[in-house]
Amino acid sequence: MSSSTATRSRYEADVEAAYRIQAKAGILGMLRGTTIGLSLAVIAHYSWPVFRRQTLPFKAFLVSAFTMSGLVIEAESALMKYQTIKRREENAARREAKIALAKQGLVGTESEIAAWRDNQEALARSQRSEQSQ
Repeated sequence: MSSSTATRSRYEADVEAAYRIQAKAGILGMLRGTTIGLSLAVIAHYSWPVFRRQTLPFKAFLVSAFTMSGLVIEAESALMKYQTIKRREENAARREAKIALAKQGLVGTESEIAAWRDNQEALARSQRSEQSQ
């Protein structure tokens, strides 16, 4: 597997994982926002005469605003957490690659780091296949 193919497949896997995380967090945030919005609408309806006189479409608009806010905020915060974790992992891997390459007397350029990473992945695959046999 060439370096660009490995990089592309790693990138596609990261994108798919980020999408799943963001979708799951968005759904949970949407449910949380809807619950909060409905609860506040019911409380306001029974305790505030001005709110009671508002039309149903306006009340639905307020609840949907809570729903959308919950969806967006939760999905975005989950994606930011995931990206922070991935960035730290990437920085640690690059640091490890630069140290290993420096021990070999090589400069840690992008192509050298990619080749080192491919080599490490090939070693890991061969070790897994030996253990499974």
